[in-house]
Amino acid sequence: MVFLGIVPMTVVKAVILNSYEKRAVDVRTAEIQNQCTILCNQLGDLGYLKGKTSEVVKSELDQLSNIYDGRVMLIDREFRIVEDTYGMDTGKTIVSGNVIRCFEGKGISHYNAGNRYIEVTAPITGADSEKTEGVLLVSISTDTIADSLSVLRGKARTVEIAAVLILSILAWAAGSGTVRPFHRITRSIEAVTEGYDDNYLHENAYTETILLSEAFNKMLGRLKVLDDSRQEFVSNVSHELKTPLTSMKVLADSLLAQADAPVELYQEFMGDLSEEIERENQIINDLLSLVKMDKTADTMNIRTENINALVEKILKRLRPIAAERNVEVIFESFRPVSAEVDEMKLSLAITNLVENAIKYNKNDGWVHVSLNADHKLFYIEVADSGIGIRPEETEHIFERFYRVDKSHSREIGGTGLGLSIARNAIVMHRGAIKVFSQPGEGTTFTVRVPLTYVS
Repeated sequence: MVFLGIVPMTVVKAVILNSYEKRAVDVRTAEIQNQCTILCNQLGDLGYLKGKTSEVVKSELDQLSNIYDGRVMLIDREFRIVEDTYGMDTGKTIVSGNVIRCFEGKGISHYNAGNRYIEVTAPITGADSEKTEGVLLVSISTDTIADSLSVLRGKARTVEIAAVLILSILAWAAGSGTVRPFHRITRSIEAVTEGYDDNYLHENAYTETILLSEAFNKMLGRLKVLDDSRQEFVSNVSHELKTPLTSMKVLADSLLAQADAPVELYQEFMGDLSEEIERENQIINDLLSLVKMDKTADTMNIRTENINALVEKILKRLRPIAAERNVEVIFESFRPVSAEVDEMKLSLAITNLVENAIKYNKNDGWVHVSLNADHKLFYIEVADSGIGIRPEETEHIFERFYRVDKSHSREIGGTGLGLSIARNAIVMHRGAIKVFSQPGEGTTFTVRVPLTYVS
């Protein structure tokens, strides 16, 4: 800001000083030319160059020299110096371009800034002819103009220094006021490291601070959601891992409290313990799958796979589970599909979708799996005749540990992590997953994945 103020101020100073110098030189030159015109007329009328002398004219020449602190010379047609107020070159010959041009009838004025003088030549014509009889050459010093310029420069420098100081103070004040909102924004951002609160940022000083405030508030909102999600996840993990352990402890304590418990009771309780251990093991395995998927998000093992064969292999593995409830699993392939995928992660996603369709189905129900593709994407659809999902719950089913029917989920051994694992695996392939469902009418999951993986 100070620099931007100094540059125009320096330019203005230079323009003013140059204008003053030019004006002062023009005024002084005009004065000398007027004086020369008067003297030339007198000299022409008197015939001074023809040998007639006049003390009055000499006095006027000396007076002109003294007033303007200069030198006056009178030159005849032979280029001989007839009069010299300095008395140095009288009788000598002078050869000067300005004098020669003046004999041609052209009065000349010249300003030499380096040597500080103004030179004026004026033609002297005879009283009875227009012929130039001689030249009046006047050289005056411009030291007074230079002194005035020096004083003006000093004053301008003083004003310039004062202006720089004022601009510096104003710039500091303006800068402090300008960056104050940004300091508050910085403090708010630093405070995020100490925890989240409900004090959102509202800095409306400038357009930039408004945009920063809005972006910061959006970021803070997302961070709060993530923090709440993290806390909920930790709480859910603790609860899910603790529940089977609590059941196992209750069973074990019951057995210990009965010293003469029959063998049949032992077998029943040990069977229950085995189920709880299996549920604990399933929860831990699903958690490990999620953690592993998060850590390997940037290390996808991408290969070209036959998706038809992959789905067939998954369904072959799951049909025995479906047979236990007499659920028919149907696979419909519309065309051969090959795509660049991570076989392990995609298998995990498809397995979870089909396994859920079997587990949350009705007895004697069906699961329909279809595979199709176009020139960019391949599509997998998993539809079932199961219990369905209420519309208000479909937006939460991909959240970790979320269960639509908690009692039914525990009964069939669900952990609430399967759909979250499936969604993460699909998203890692740059794909998308959607759900369509109505209570009592079944559920349909649609998956689309690019044929070519884009890292």
